Amino acid sequence: MSTETMLEYIVRLMIIFLISPIHEFAHAWSAHLLGDDTAKYSGRLTLSPFAHVDIWGALLIFFFGFGWAKPVPVNPLRFKKPRLGMLITAAAGPLSNIVVALLGMAVLQIMSTALMLSGTTYYIYLMVYFFVIININMAVFNLLPIPPLDGSRILSYFTPYKVDRWINEHYTMFFIILVLLMSTPILGKPLSLLSELIFNLLEFITSWIPLLLR
Repeated sequence: MSTETMLEYIVRLMIIFLISPIHEFAHAWSAHLLGDDTAKYSGRLTLSPFAHVDIWGALLIFFFGFGWAKPVPVNPLRFKKPRLGMLITAAAGPLSNIVVALLGMAVLQIMSTALMLSGTTYYIYLMVYFFVIININMAVFNLLPIPPLDGSRILSYFTPYKVDRWINEHYTMFFIILVLLMSTPILGKPLSLLSELIFNLLEFITSWIPLLLR
């Protein structure tokens, strides 16, 4: 195993135990702010990885670079506007990954401008790079409109109640479809293109940092 590959797997472990909890905490916190404390009383309003890590989702993150944690329980009836509340709560998770990736991109910009990337500094740079990539991958993957991913809850804001009910009744079927899609290369290309687009966007947003440092 090359050093680069080993570093990527180390970063994936960091994602599982550090970033996935942030993703799920973002769901719980946004629901709490909107009036639903279901996640809080379920012990999910915490950054502890033991409250959030899902074994299958964690294995997918470790081996493939994308996956999920335990879904945060949300009761939309506690929101003043249930559908809008679900939209905001669902979007909070992927948004947290993008924010963390943006911070990582800022670190990359600083390092590439202010440091000589050789030896130890190069490997640190590489770890931060993998950190950014995997966070973007997680955000993009979770935005797929397939249960149990966040994208399905975001989609429900725009679909009629009959469609939502039908999707909930066939939840298991959609989950099986998701697993089957993940075992094929069908999703790889479009997800990679979208991830690359977001990476370039974050790089553009932080492009002022090298100019400032110079």
